[in-house]
Amino acid sequence: MPFRAPTARLALKPLSPSPGHDELDGAWWPRSRDLTHELAALADVLDPLWGRITRIAVNPRYWSTIPRKLLVNGHVVKVGWSTPERDPHKILLLSYTAGRWDLLVIPPETSAPSAARLMAAASASTGPPLTAPVPPRRPG
Repeated sequence: MPFRAPTARLALKPLSPSPGHDELDGAWWPRSRDLTHELAALADVLDPLWGRITRIAVNPRYWSTIPRKLLVNGHVVKVGWSTPERDPHKILLLSYTAGRWDLLVIPPETSAPSAARLMAAASASTGPPLTAPVPPRRPG
């Protein structure tokens, strides 16, 4: 039986991207801190839903390695980062055809019950902006 990578863990608002981006458009709970693998899985799921993803921006605070480019559904997605401008708990996805989306990034170390609450709140139609909890660093 061929191996199939698990799909991205997402919770998205039912509406189109939020106007003005004062709110989140949903939440993403990556399985690991391997950004190359995790972003490829995320873009692979969102590309058919939102139109061709062309650029992704992250804050490097919690990612040890950030790829410059990813191959997704036969096209290249550029990945960028900026420290002061990008909230470390958010990811920005851009599409030429459909616009911009801001997703809350839930740390992979977050417990399933906490992640479920954050994902439900981030994908609700209304509510205040959210920040993901940052688990304490383990020594070593």
